[in-house]
Amino acid sequence: MNGQISNRFNGMKRYFFDNSTVEKFIAFLLSKGKVIAPHHKGENSYSFEEVGDISLVELVYPRTIQPLKKFFLPPKETLLTYNLSNNEYKNEESVTEKRIFLGIHSYELQSIFRLDYAFSKNHAESNYLNRRENCLFIGISYKPDQWHFSKSVGIEIENIDGFCLYFEPIENGFLVFEVNDDGKDLISEFGSATAINAPLDLELFEKHFQTKIKYHYNRLPQIFEHVYNSKVWEKVANRCVGCGTCNMLCPTCYCFDIRDEVELDINKGKRIRFWDSCMLNQFAEVAGGENFREPLSARNRHRLYRKFKYITDTSGKLQCVGCGRCSRYCPAEINIVDILNDLIEDHSNDSNL
Repeated sequence: MNGQISNRFNGMKRYFFDNSTVEKFIAFLLSKGKVIAPHHKGENSYSFEEVGDISLVELVYPRTIQPLKKFFLPPKETLLTYNLSNNEYKNEESVTEKRIFLGIHSYELQSIFRLDYAFSKNHAESNYLNRRENCLFIGISYKPDQWHFSKSVGIEIENIDGFCLYFEPIENGFLVFEVNDDGKDLISEFGSATAINAPLDLELFEKHFQTKIKYHYNRLPQIFEHVYNSKVWEKVANRCVGCGTCNMLCPTCYCFDIRDEVELDINKGKRIRFWDSCMLNQFAEVAGGENFREPLSARNRHRLYRKFKYITDTSGKLQCVGCGRCSRYCPAEINIVDILNDLIEDHSNDSNL
C-alpha cells in the first residue's frame, strides 16, 4: 500500500514549508479570499474557524468538534422573511464568495462530496450549491487516534481527490504536494516555496489505524440486508440516551427542520432552517401523537441504515466517512465500530446455524 501511495505522490512537484513559511503562506491565502482553518477550541478540542489571527491556526490536529459542513449547511439559517400586511416575502439567498479551506483531512472533504450528492439530486438546493462555488481545499495528513476508522470505510488518509495542495507534516515543517492546476497557481503566485527533488521517504506514509471494521467496506450493505431484527439494536439502546449528538456532529447527516418565527405584531416573521436529528424523540412524531420510531433501538437502527444501506443503495457510496466524531463525543461512550462489528458477528452466528 505504501508503494502505491508513494507512486501517487512521486509524480507531483513538492516543496518544503518551515513554520515561518506556513505563516507567510496563510497570509498570502488571506489576500486571495476568506480562509477557514482548524483552531484550538478550549484545551483539547479544535474547531474550523475563519482565520483572523494567523498564529491561532493549528494544522496538526486529530479532528474538529463540528464538521466542515457547517460552512455549506449552517446549523441555523434564515430562508425567507415575510410581511403579511402587504403580502410580500423575500428569499434570503446565500452569497457566493471565494473561500479557501486549509488543513482539511481526507474524510472531511469526502463528506462534502456526499452532501453534494444529496443536495444536487432531484430538487437542487440553491443555498448549499451557492456556498460550494469558488471553494479551494488544501488537505493535510493526520495520525489516526483511537476513534478514526476512515480506512475501514474506504477512505485512505492520503486520498487527495478534490484537494489543490496536500500537506504532510515532517520534522520542522511540512512537505507540500502540488496536486492540481489550482495548487500550481497558488504555489507560483506565492513564490516563496522551496522545491524538493529528493526521493520520497516511505516512512512518511506509515500510519496505522487502531480501530477497524471486521469486514471489507464493500460487504457492509450486504450485512445490513440481514440484521434489521438483530438483538444488537436493543443492546445499543440500553446505553443510548437519545441526545442526538451523533447526528449533530456527523459530517454527512443533513436532516433539518423548518419553523416560522413570528414577531409580536403577528404580521412579520421569518422562516428558519436548522439541523435536526433522527435520534431525537420527536423527529418521527406526526399529528395525533403517533411516533414511527419512538424506541431508541429503532432510532439507532435507522441512523446506521442511513449510513450503510439506504443512501448507499442509490449513491454507491457509504455515508459514513470514519471520522469518529459520533464515538468520540458520545456521552454514553457508544462506539459505532463496536456496533458494526457486533452486527457482523451476529449475522455470522446466524449464518452458521
